[in-house]
Amino acid sequence: MAGNLNTNTLFVEQAPETIEKGNIGKNLDDDGRFKRTVLSLAWAISQLGWIAGPIVLVVFSFITYFTSTLLADCYRSPDPITGKRNYTYMDVVRANLGGRKVQLCGIAQYGNLIGVTIGYTITASISMVAVRRSNCYHKHGHQAKCNPSDYPYMIIFACIQIVLSQIPNFHKLSWLSILAAVMSFSYASIGIGLSIARVAGGAHARTTLTGRTVGVDLSGSEKVWRTFESIGNIAFAYAYSTVLVEIQDTLKSSPPENKVMKKATFVGISTTSLFYVLCGCVGYAAFGNDAPGNFLTGFGFFEPFWLIDLANVFIAIHLIGAYQVFCQPVFGFVEKWCNKRWPESKFITTERCIDVPLYGIYYLNLFRLVWRTVYVIVTAVIAMIFPFFNDVMGFLGAASFWPLTVYFPIEMHIARTKIPKFSFTWTWLKILSWTCLMVSVVAAAGSTQGLIKKIEKYKPFQTQE
Repeated sequence: MAGNLNTNTLFVEQAPETIEKGNIGKNLDDDGRFKRTVLSLAWAISQLGWIAGPIVLVVFSFITYFTSTLLADCYRSPDPITGKRNYTYMDVVRANLGGRKVQLCGIAQYGNLIGVTIGYTITASISMVAVRRSNCYHKHGHQAKCNPSDYPYMIIFACIQIVLSQIPNFHKLSWLSILAAVMSFSYASIGIGLSIARVAGGAHARTTLTGRTVGVDLSGSEKVWRTFESIGNIAFAYAYSTVLVEIQDTLKSSPPENKVMKKATFVGISTTSLFYVLCGCVGYAAFGNDAPGNFLTGFGFFEPFWLIDLANVFIAIHLIGAYQVFCQPVFGFVEKWCNKRWPESKFITTERCIDVPLYGIYYLNLFRLVWRTVYVIVTAVIAMIFPFFNDVMGFLGAASFWPLTVYFPIEMHIARTKIPKFSFTWTWLKILSWTCLMVSVVAAAGSTQGLIKKIEKYKPFQTQE
């Protein structure tokens, strides 16, 4: 069965099957939309050492939690409980700050989201390749030349994403998000377990209070740059605020979204921070100053090979889901803009109803199909050209942490609550913001320096034996 559904927006406010069954009221929320339903850290610690490493992790977690609570209160305006909903981060900034800051927010958010999807393509392919390398080492010995190309696996990842990208919007991602979360905790647990086993087995790794030693492990300038880069990696681990508003928009209106989001944020950040500290510190204890960029894909471990394979499969599955979480806001933004720009275009606005066996009615939009497919292909091609894991992650974390996690939440809180200039609260909030800006700048500089070095040595599309 096929049919056409002409709408004025690519976000179908009321699905046809809901209208046909006469169940509009019970399926809609207060605003008329559907009711909401609800490792490279060891390397980073090796650069910072036992003192600064854990401190930086804990500080970033506290800052992220604090500013996330401020951002959660901005989802509705002017009142955080009864005010009008703001469906995206840009909508939140528009309602609370306005002006050029809306465009700056869009550049920061969507630039970061695009960068993250490129980074995830790189990371997923590395994990897929690691499975093949692990089996190769197990079969031919640890000294064998096992260096398959990443490119076929990037293509495989892109093909999977082309299919999953046809999921209409954020509200349909709950099952994929749950799967990604389970995979994340699974591979982190395997990594922690293997590190503990390595330490318990008597492995002697050289660790220091200040990380890698100048004159022994690296030069003074390298120490500075890698310290900055490691801070960027840790910042990327807390890249949460980028999609916080879009996630909050999937919650039901009762109980109040801001209260639910604050509780979820506390549980989420507390749990992930615990895993981050364990992964970083236990991994550093296991490998010391020679910790690889990712100890599951950098072959800090060779055996048991089947467990290494399983962990890397978990990483790949996690990133398949995470890619969708970060690209859906980009899809929604572009489709909404195009719909407003060309409202009469049938190519953009027409939804074709297709009866898919074992699935039900699927709404096919040709523009959505073409544009999302092109997006996935372009990000995959860029990932092939710049496959530098630690440096890419560090740069993305540094570039996005200050504006999206710190600056906008603080500025909107000050504007929304009308905090007087130069008052005590205003002053310490500004100090926090400017301090985080300086940290982001030095972290971005470190990651950029690392990228430049690798780009100078790297020849794209060179055959790997």
